[in-house]
Amino acid sequence: MFRTSDIVLIAVMVSAAALTYKTKREAEDQLAAVQKIHTQIRYEEETIDLLKADWSLLTQPSRLQKLAELYKSQLALEPVSGRQIVGLSDLPAKALDIQDILNGRQGGMADNSDKAPSDGKDPVVTGGIAQ
Repeated sequence: MFRTSDIVLIAVMVSAAALTYKTKREAEDQLAAVQKIHTQIRYEEETIDLLKADWSLLTQPSRLQKLAELYKSQLALEPVSGRQIVGLSDLPAKALDIQDILNGRQGGMADNSDKAPSDGKDPVVTGGIAQ
C-alpha cells in the first residue's frame, strides 16, 4: 500500500509545514515586539513635546516678571546696575591644569583655529542645544 519513499516524503512535508509555521510565528512575535517599541517611542516623543511646551510657558519673560514683582520682598531681587558689568581684563585668569601645559595650551580664550570646520559652521557651541 505505502512504499517507504511515500512515508519519507510525507514526513518531509509535515516537517516542512511545521518549520514554516514556527518561522511564521517567530516573525509575528518579532513584529509585535517592534510595534510595542514604536508605541513606546511615540509616547516618549509626545511626552518630550509636552514638557517642552510646559517649559516654554514657564519661562516666558512676562510670567517671570510678574512672579518677580509678586515675590519681590521674599526674593530681595534688584536690577543689575552698570557697575556690575565688567570687561574681560577685569575677570580673573583661569588656573592652568598640568594637561593644559603638556598640550601647549597656556590659557586665554578658546582657540579652535587649528581645527578647520568641515561644513562651514563654527565648531564651538555655547549655551544651547546643538541640532
